[in-house]
Amino acid sequence: MDKASGDAKDDKKLKWWQLSLLGVAGTIGTGYFLGSGLAISIGGPAVLLAYLLAAAGTYVVFDALSRMTADHPEQGSFRSYAKKAFGGWAGFASGWVYWFSELLIMGSQLTALSIFARFWFPDVPMWIFAAGFGLTGLLIVFFGNKGFDRVENVLAVIKVAAILMFMVLAAALLAGWIGGGKYTPKLPLTYAALFPAGGIGLWSAFIFAFYAYGGIEVLGIMSYRLNKPEEAPKAGKVMLLLLTAVYVVSIGLVVTMVPLNAFNPKESPFVLALASDHLAFVPHLFNGVLIIAGFSTMTASLYAVTSMMLTLAQEGDAPQLFSRKLKGKYPLLAMCLISVGLIAAIVMSLLLPGKVYEYITTAAGLMLLYNWAFILLSSGKLLRAAKLSGFKRWTGLVLIGAAVAGTLFHEISRPGFYISLLLVALIAASDLIVHKVRKKREASSSGHRPAEKLEEEFQRQDGGPQFKIKGIRMRMRKSKLLMKK
Repeated sequence: MDKASGDAKDDKKLKWWQLSLLGVAGTIGTGYFLGSGLAISIGGPAVLLAYLLAAAGTYVVFDALSRMTADHPEQGSFRSYAKKAFGGWAGFASGWVYWFSELLIMGSQLTALSIFARFWFPDVPMWIFAAGFGLTGLLIVFFGNKGFDRVENVLAVIKVAAILMFMVLAAALLAGWIGGGKYTPKLPLTYAALFPAGGIGLWSAFIFAFYAYGGIEVLGIMSYRLNKPEEAPKAGKVMLLLLTAVYVVSIGLVVTMVPLNAFNPKESPFVLALASDHLAFVPHLFNGVLIIAGFSTMTASLYAVTSMMLTLAQEGDAPQLFSRKLKGKYPLLAMCLISVGLIAAIVMSLLLPGKVYEYITTAAGLMLLYNWAFILLSSGKLLRAAKLSGFKRWTGLVLIGAAVAGTLFHEISRPGFYISLLLVALIAASDLIVHKVRKKREASSSGHRPAEKLEEEFQRQDGGPQFKIKGIRMRMRKSKLLMKK
């Protein structure tokens, strides 16, 4: 008991700036370092506009989530809020949509990590690297919050330092202080240069801009560990301002330094931008950074999906056996289930090595946005009406809807859209079955009598705690006992 209570106390010792740092660590990953190249190749340099709009949409979602967290801190975060707002079906759907989205994100990260690792070892199969990275991430999360926090804080510092190094080197190349650049820098100023694929191309790239901000849910899940939950909005604002500045400035440098036809989903645009005869070490250095970044976000997703599985199991939306912990501390069974999902991602990378990153990334981004829509809709039910709150909420929903619709207009993202629909249909069918089974159990336990399905909630006149009395028979028995006394 003492040890458990000590662990619980440790869980509560996060300051707002530590949460911001964990948010940066959980967000900056291959969606930025590799996915930005995919976005640029589809939408052209105008993707800078998509990243700004995605930042606005992300801010609206996090603002709603943080305000709900400040009012009522919940370990289940957005999933618990969806349940409060719309009922059990919404909690079930929100939790499982998020679970699948994070599982897909981990698959995307594992695939990207394998691509990066083959830069040094091209003859080693991708699935071996994916299995190694997946196992390492599982071990880190398995040993609890302390190990997770320490690793993520270190990786966050490394990633931010690498981005700053990129900006310094890029500025030096543009200024001519370092020669031998592979490409001739050119500022895209004409309409044709900015929108090579027109407005449709930019629209199709919108989903990948949103994907780069995926990670705010981790902050929502971890906000209950803050010393002061009311500081959650501050943590999110600082994180989003930092991310937006980093994304816009660095991608702006990239599209100035690299021609559009050089971008591809198998190479980081940042490595391409720094290619130089005088910087031969840079591709190797940045490849190491890419692996660190991808592993960090994969580990953050693994932490989030494990926490969500525990919450689902504890609240009856998943088999209760997944809530059990080895020695009261280690979520062994929950992580075994997650391992099955990771194995499926590894098998996909083995069967579809050419397009698996694009397909999984699109599907993961879409599942993420479906859950963000749940967050906004829940906030409309649970939060008090404030100035511009309705406008902000509907603006966020419109931006999310635009990103989802844009995936239909490009051959790379379209399969991911169909994958996401298949998963949503599976979750909806499971939700329906689970709730029908629950209703039957409730009906059988109450003897199928309509009067016994009634639930009355009483509160003592002296302001004492609330208590529930189910059914007419129970109420009559209660009154008889009181009369005898």
